[in-house]
Amino acid sequence: MPTAEPTSYLPPATQPVRGVVWGIHLVLPLLALWLLLAEPKANVFWHHNPSHFWMILTVAGINVVLGIMISEASRRRQDARLFLVSMVFLSSAGFFFMHGLATPTIILQKGSLGFDLGQQAGLSIAAVFAFASALPLGERAAKRVLDSQHFVRAALLGFMILWGLASLIPGLTSLSEPPNVAPVPWFVWASIPGLVLYGAASVMMFLLHRRRPSAMLISLITAYALLAETMIAGMSQLNWHLSWWEWHLLLTLAFVFVAYSAYLQFRREGSSAGLFDSVALSATVRRIRQDYDRALEELVEHVRRGEPLAATRLSGKFRLNEGQAAVLDRAGEALASERELSERLASLVDVSAQTKVGLPEHELLASSLERVRQAFGDVKIALVAEGKTQIGSRVYAFTGGDPIRREHLLAFPLTVKGKLAGVLEVPVGRTRHDEALASTLAGQLSISLENARLYQELHTLFHQYMSPDVAHALLADPAQAALGGELRELTALFADLKGFTTFSEKVTPGEIVEMLNRYHTAAVPCILNNGGTVVQFVGDALLALFNAPAMQAGHARAACKAALEMQRAAAEVAEEMAWKRVDDVPWPTFRIGVNTGPALVGNIGSPELRGFNAMGDCVNVAARLEGIAEPGTVVIGETTLRQLGGGASVTPLGRLSLKGKEELVAAYILQEMT
Repeated sequence: MPTAEPTSYLPPATQPVRGVVWGIHLVLPLLALWLLLAEPKANVFWHHNPSHFWMILTVAGINVVLGIMISEASRRRQDARLFLVSMVFLSSAGFFFMHGLATPTIILQKGSLGFDLGQQAGLSIAAVFAFASALPLGERAAKRVLDSQHFVRAALLGFMILWGLASLIPGLTSLSEPPNVAPVPWFVWASIPGLVLYGAASVMMFLLHRRRPSAMLISLITAYALLAETMIAGMSQLNWHLSWWEWHLLLTLAFVFVAYSAYLQFRREGSSAGLFDSVALSATVRRIRQDYDRALEELVEHVRRGEPLAATRLSGKFRLNEGQAAVLDRAGEALASERELSERLASLVDVSAQTKVGLPEHELLASSLERVRQAFGDVKIALVAEGKTQIGSRVYAFTGGDPIRREHLLAFPLTVKGKLAGVLEVPVGRTRHDEALASTLAGQLSISLENARLYQELHTLFHQYMSPDVAHALLADPAQAALGGELRELTALFADLKGFTTFSEKVTPGEIVEMLNRYHTAAVPCILNNGGTVVQFVGDALLALFNAPAMQAGHARAACKAALEMQRAAAEVAEEMAWKRVDDVPWPTFRIGVNTGPALVGNIGSPELRGFNAMGDCVNVAARLEGIAEPGTVVIGETTLRQLGGGASVTPLGRLSLKGKEELVAAYILQEMT
């Protein structure tokens, strides 16, 4: 069954139906104004000074309160847009109040010209603030606005006071004169800039709402549109007619609409702290979100430490009531639980990643323990010792694989190959997932421990019976153990002990083994440290390869360097053992042959038993060169000498006839290298 394609999201006020309804509400007042002006009989004259005065006083008071609230939000958030919006309401309310004071019979018997012009002047000033409030102010522009806010307020207040004095004190200016009977033509043209600014402000605020949907932004857009319609209605200058009363009603609706939206949001949130945050500049919104993020992190940390009523610590900062603090406490507990679960799952992944081949058992357990303690708390691990699984004074006797509970602790057996190897002790009870996660942790640590011990066995079996290069290659790719090989250029090093047979006939078997072990202990590191691979021990002889199985640049030089180091190490062993011997049987002495050339390298043997080796003329010649070498010397072939380049000191032996070779072979005694 095909699924319907998801519809794109539109903010509530821009969904087609709601947008049409909103547009109709804005068009109706203009339609009513047109009907009143087109039908003079319908434009009824109603002159009632007390109603006019008290209506304006009430509406202006509401507007002043609204402006002060937005101004306070601006001060608290340090936001330039909120300051400019507050000035829209304060300036329009101030001049509306001036208009009310000029109501006939209240202060002046017949009113004044300021009575007619004051509100349009106030709306024009408010239009400038409305346009500025809708601009996408950058940080520098916003700072300049905030720096000048006291001057702007003072200038507006001073202008309103001067306007009030000029309109109310008889004979002071023409504004205190009785109002004109005939309309003032320039009055209409003077209102047009305000209309343009309100229109531009409404459009820019709507674009902001598209990016950041908000009921308060919609109410502000509506208010700006109604203020523009108020200016249009006021252009008729038909005092005390219904069209004249309409602009009073529109102005009232503009103020009340925003006030009512703020009231609904206050009812919904239970606090006035963030009523106008959605209107603020983007930088302010980001800063508010960062404050909330930090507060939430602080709340979660309090909850994780088990501190009661963690949200009450934040109620003063964010003006939370008791209900909101209680809800936030529960949300913080849920978030802390989820975060703790995530951290514990992450620690399990890290423990799994730390199960690296070659990591010693104690290092593996230490690093794993350090990581899981960050997520699980005071976790303890103890391995079986003297047949006991004990942590401190607590001895655990497991029956099967079931965990043991002791108060807030849960102990799990750690097993290796199905046998008890240790105990894992985990504190539980903080979340409902504790026991399941602790069980998973125990299983993961058992696998890690078993891997570490298995690798230690492999290390013993492989590394102590073959070269590390061969062992590592087989562990990384067991397929390399298959029978077969490849042709490769390499350098072969043969070494044996001259005088071994005579020595063996005159000493005990134990002394023979001791001598061989001492020599090989000294010789083998010389080979390995230079990148060589020991492939054979045959009695007193050994075979080492360079450039096999691991590729090695400069393998001929590395082999010769290893050979010279072997002779020096062997000389030190012979000198060390000379003063310990009580008989006159001399210790054997190494002789070494080195040759470079192609050879077949690979695993040789049968499916049941095989070994890594090299076969070819290159290896045979190395063995023959070792056979002709004098004790304590290194004899190399011509190919090896060519690859050494300069810096090698040799003594030519000429071209020699070697067993199994029809052609003569050039040989050299290698004395030293630089």
